[in-house]
Amino acid sequence: MPIYGSYLLKHVLSTLLALGLGASSAAAATCGNDASGFDRWKQEFAAEAAAQGVGQAGLNALANTSYAQRTINADRNQKSFDYSLDKFMQVRGADTIVAQGRQKLASNPGFWQSLENQYGVPAGVLIAIHGMETGFGGFMGDSNVLSAISTLAYDCRRSEFFSRHALAALKLVDRGAIAPNSIGAMHGELGHTQFLPGNILRYGVDGNGDGRVDLTNLTDAMASTANYLRQKGWQPGAGFQEGQPNFRVIQEWNAAGVYQKAIALMAARIEG
Repeated sequence: MPIYGSYLLKHVLSTLLALGLGASSAAAATCGNDASGFDRWKQEFAAEAAAQGVGQAGLNALANTSYAQRTINADRNQKSFDYSLDKFMQVRGADTIVAQGRQKLASNPGFWQSLENQYGVPAGVLIAIHGMETGFGGFMGDSNVLSAISTLAYDCRRSEFFSRHALAALKLVDRGAIAPNSIGAMHGELGHTQFLPGNILRYGVDGNGDGRVDLTNLTDAMASTANYLRQKGWQPGAGFQEGQPNFRVIQEWNAAGVYQKAIALMAARIEG
């Protein structure tokens, strides 16, 4: 945003706060379907964010976001979820994920067992998710997280859903957990298993004990993934194939049916 635009945003925000207008009394930020209304939306959303406790660091980060056209293009073109299960697994490289996943399990069995001991989630499920999401950390994204998540919060298609995650992202900036220039996936997901910002706030775990939750750190990411599944209702020792108790929890991770089935099948193959 130009310097004038940033100044205007802060001026509008200061005025709203002086008048005592918060998220409960101000109208929701106006969504749009192209870049033309994005700067206005940022001004409106800043007032909502401040009312929700976002501080100056988060507000400055919001002011400097840009409309992410690549994110919108990706959001409109998720064709792989329309494939048959066999085609989906072929396209997503299921055989490679299974082969590499078995190697990951064999190379550090104590790590995976410690996660299962603590959270009840078996290694195969965590490893399958890791492989599916980022190729075991090989590619964690190339998009500015704040711009991506703000663009999706502004976009009318799923504004309500992504607005919650945009607020969370700004709070993470306030806490120093992410930076305004943090890089992630096209929909604003972060780290080895691609957590949305709101899920980092709610389920993130400092697995390596360094005092911060960093989803680009493997230990933190896998502990957070296991915690997410456990908090969603994972039953230790119960099955996770379709029709079994824990398959419902895998469904909480991703809404696409082919994705859910692929994770369950690959997890079983990884564990042998």
